[in-house]
Amino acid sequence: MALPPPDPQFVLRGTSAPVHTLHFSCGDPEPDIPLLFSGSENGFIHVWNLKTHRVDTTLDGHGRKSVYCVETMGGKDRLLRQPGFLRLQLMDNLFYCNSQGRDQRICLWDLAEGRTSVTDSVFTEHVGFCRCSLLKVAQGRWLMAMAARNLEEVQILELPSKTSVCTLKPEVGAKLGMPMCLKLWQLSCGSQPVLLAGYEDGSVVLWNVSMGKALSQLTCHQEPVMSLDFDSEKAKGISGSSEKVLSIWSLNEQQNLQVYTTHELVNAGISDITIRPDKKILATAGWDHRIRIFGWKKLKPLAVLDYHTATVHCVSFSDHSSPRERLLAAGSKDQRISVWSIYAQT
Repeated sequence: MALPPPDPQFVLRGTSAPVHTLHFSCGDPEPDIPLLFSGSENGFIHVWNLKTHRVDTTLDGHGRKSVYCVETMGGKDRLLRQPGFLRLQLMDNLFYCNSQGRDQRICLWDLAEGRTSVTDSVFTEHVGFCRCSLLKVAQGRWLMAMAARNLEEVQILELPSKTSVCTLKPEVGAKLGMPMCLKLWQLSCGSQPVLLAGYEDGSVVLWNVSMGKALSQLTCHQEPVMSLDFDSEKAKGISGSSEKVLSIWSLNEQQNLQVYTTHELVNAGISDITIRPDKKILATAGWDHRIRIFGWKKLKPLAVLDYHTATVHCVSFSDHSSPRERLLAAGSKDQRISVWSIYAQT
């Protein structure tokens, strides 16, 4: 008989608003305190100390506008928040914060030595909810993909110069709708960067960033693509929508997207999908209040975590260097963050 799913290892309370984004920063070799960043609907970014389970720092910089996304770029050195988006990235071993709010600005914050000052900003002109994506392409150089002012376009910028690299525009007559989720990636350091974008019409499109053109398009869903993740080692990705279906797709040697398989869910609605960094399991955040864990190789259902009392908006795996310390966090509309130790040695 299969073991019952565990209870959360601990629960974080005190955001006073639905939680839309989470990001762990635990994997640095230095003996720093492991942290969890959360972004809430009230615009606050909470920095949680995972040893005390309390908030170390609270950031408020965009007029109480919602925070919607978290991503790490190598350490707890820069934080980016966009239409309420929160991102973390490493840059020159400094402690900075990039934030983008519903005020349509991406701001760079200096968080070193307790400071909370804005040092630079970018005006995005986009009012949607598409999560931007960051990719480190060289030492001190990043690419950022974000939904553009024209609702069907994606803008690629180089950071920190803020130089426009290209604007990705659908072909004339294409009716993809708005980009809903983005994922920049490259096969290896120095290789050409590419972008996977999920659109309002249910399509996933692969873009060559250097050429500024679409390489392949695949209709994965009948509804807008709400979230996607991609495993560049296996050339395989997964996406979810408001439907009862997870779509798994692959990329062949000719860079054509093709449906690999699908998995039908019990209840409809996926807010977020994330593949664990070791590429062995993945987690989904459900509108049905549940977190589902799957084996990534064959998409075998492994566990259903049933703790929250409202929609789960986001899921995030920790970047602990030791497998025994791995955690999974989930943020919900019920204003709570559940933290789990599950399949830590898988």
